[in-house]
Amino acid sequence: MRRFTRKRKIMKTVYKYSLVSLLSLSLLMACDNGFDEMNTNPVRLTSIDPVFQLNRALISVAPGYGQLTYEVTIVRQMITPFIGVGTGGNLNQDNRSATQANWQNFYRNVIDNLVSAVDAAGMEASEKPNIYNMLRIFKAYAFMVVTDTYGDVPYGEAGRGFIDGTVFPVYDPQQQIYMDILDELSEASAALNESADVVAQDALYGGNISRWKKFGYSLLLRAAMRLSKVDPTTAAQYVGTAVAGGLMESNLDNAVVRHNADFRNGVGTNVNGGQSPFYYLDEEFVNWMKDHNDPRLVSIAVRYVGAEQDGDQNEDNAVRTYDVQIGMPQGYDNTSMGEQMIPESYGLASLYDFSQMDRTRFGNPEAPNFFLTYSQTRLLLAEAIVRGWATGDAAAEYEAGIRGHMIQCSQWPGDTDVDPADIDAYVAANPLTSGTDEQKIEEINEQYWMSSYLSSYEVWANFRRSGYPNVAPNPYPGGDLTSEDFIRRLTYPDSEASVNNDNLSAAISRQGPDILDTRVWWDAP
Repeated sequence: MRRFTRKRKIMKTVYKYSLVSLLSLSLLMACDNGFDEMNTNPVRLTSIDPVFQLNRALISVAPGYGQLTYEVTIVRQMITPFIGVGTGGNLNQDNRSATQANWQNFYRNVIDNLVSAVDAAGMEASEKPNIYNMLRIFKAYAFMVVTDTYGDVPYGEAGRGFIDGTVFPVYDPQQQIYMDILDELSEASAALNESADVVAQDALYGGNISRWKKFGYSLLLRAAMRLSKVDPTTAAQYVGTAVAGGLMESNLDNAVVRHNADFRNGVGTNVNGGQSPFYYLDEEFVNWMKDHNDPRLVSIAVRYVGAEQDGDQNEDNAVRTYDVQIGMPQGYDNTSMGEQMIPESYGLASLYDFSQMDRTRFGNPEAPNFFLTYSQTRLLLAEAIVRGWATGDAAAEYEAGIRGHMIQCSQWPGDTDVDPADIDAYVAANPLTSGTDEQKIEEINEQYWMSSYLSSYEVWANFRRSGYPNVAPNPYPGGDLTSEDFIRRLTYPDSEASVNNDNLSAAISRQGPDILDTRVWWDAP
């Protein structure tokens, strides 16, 4: 009896576990039947509309506070005497926390979006050629900024980490990068088609294909002119393609990022915040405008007369008249400036008494950012005509470029309009010289320097390419320059040595030392 009872208990135990196993198997099968649906987030994006990535790239290219540290200081437009986080071009020093700004922003926010968007849009290029080629054009713009800043950079393999797993991209020689950029701009601009897909959401031109074409060909002109010292034959070839394709015809064609209270200008937010007393108009910039009786000075400048400290820079002592403006000299820090320069040479109350970019107008947090303009385009065309790479009237194009920027001034907030009578008087008093071609090229590029104020990436690149304006180098003692008078490139981020050292080392061995003196390929002496 005990044996039977024990047998029954064993049978019940076996049955119990068998039933549990059967139920578990049934549940597993049931879970497997709906596994994909159960583990898929119904509201998560599985793809991104390329136009959103284009717009993300567009708003990310706007110059910010970092460009005040190097680009506009190198070309003698603005200066800060203060050391610390703002150390850079003001002292001719290699501040690695600042030189990496363009690299980090463009690769993370601009190129990453554009490369993946081009890859995705390329699959539908036959059906949607416009978004595909708009992306190609703006990708060319982005890479021009990066390679102009650093020289040899990741290009062909850049931004492909999530596409094909390339996380250690090689650095391509700048010459190869530019050859591809020229081809990309030529092909993409020609392929835009007003009868094809409508991209109304694009933040640059609202899907206006005619303006996108003019932007693409005007950018091609800019890229071609970069080669003026190293490959004039190729430069002339692509200048011809750009002119034949059609260039910007008015300020309506300007490539501009608009800002408002929700999306503010990076330079404006800084010069209206903690950096407000730190940046001043450079002496050479102010003196050039005064020497040419340039009416744009009163649109740009303000001087807080008698300011003895930053707290005195208020509207009560703000003066915007022409004669009172005084630019700050380079070669001094805030200590030596106060001790040596102000009492002896300028008679000012303090360094805070020098002229600044008016932060209520050109420095307004809602001011626009222009990255390619009608004015710049006509001036480059004037130079191309002088060089014999295009036909036309160089003097007329020169005048159009000057007028274009003076009219463009009205697009900044506040009272920035240049009176039409003043424009007429200025162009009449400053015609293109009848002298040598080199004198003409100098005058054209002086005006390019003026019309590219705050277009930081471009004004520095064109300064290196053309050699103009002929301004004095920063004489600050103790800088990091060893063989050059001006900074020729910015140094690579230190992080690259940690994560991509083999490819970085190959680029340095090919291009030259990773220092501020090393010239990029197109910047021949």
